Amino acid sequence: MPSRRPARRTSPGSDRAGALAPHGTTIVALTVDGGVVMAGDRRATMGSMIASREIEKVFPADDFSAVGIAGTAGLAVEMVRLFQLELEHYEKIEGAALSLVGKANRLSTLIRGSLPLAMQGLAVVPLLAGYDLDGAIGRIFSYDVTGGRYEEHEHHSVGSGSVFARGSLKKRWRPGLDPAGGVQVALEALVDAADDDSATGGPDLARQIWPVVATVTAAGYQRVPDEQLGALVAELAARRRQSHERGGLA
Repeated sequence: MPSRRPARRTSPGSDRAGALAPHGTTIVALTVDGGVVMAGDRRATMGSMIASREIEKVFPADDFSAVGIAGTAGLAVEMVRLFQLELEHYEKIEGAALSLVGKANRLSTLIRGSLPLAMQGLAVVPLLAGYDLDGAIGRIFSYDVTGGRYEEHEHHSVGSGSVFARGSLKKRWRPGLDPAGGVQVALEALVDAADDDSATGGPDLARQIWPVVATVTAAGYQRVPDEQLGALVAELAARRRQSHERGGLA
């Protein structure tokens, strides 16, 4: 799939601005039975350096949606905060939450407003996923830097490690996957991305730093506890080690 980011334009200070701003990757999302799962690694890079090992890239937009950020970290976090505030304000004024499609459209407008910065190399490319209360299903929306909105089916990934994550998702996702199984698939996709993409951070066993993984179902947004993720990472590592010893692939 061709990149949705525009070709780089040379403008005064653009390369320097992009190099000095921490960037975050990688985000994955997949539909499961009764909702969605979204996960993001914890690494932010600044050029060839690791700017942070603990940045969080997955946030609750409201009770029934999650937004993941890829791109310029500072601008992305600020956009998420504004998005959260607008959804909360709408619900207070109208007495009802905005529909999931309405949320997706509003995020599109916010992204479009950042286009001048994106043309200078400071792009923000979020991923929105949530539980559609009207259809009682999970839905995923991706974007380009101009604010173009695209509904994705089954699964999707954004960020520098997205090519490797998508390959993993295609292999492991299946219809009727329950949320617990979806968490495992999302975690494995991030591990696969980190294996081949230097900007994506895998689970850090020494520092006990795990990806941010959340489910959004009829019960609302729920973040998977670090203790549970640690156990899943240990199981995945053991399974892959055994497979390697047998000369196969996990």
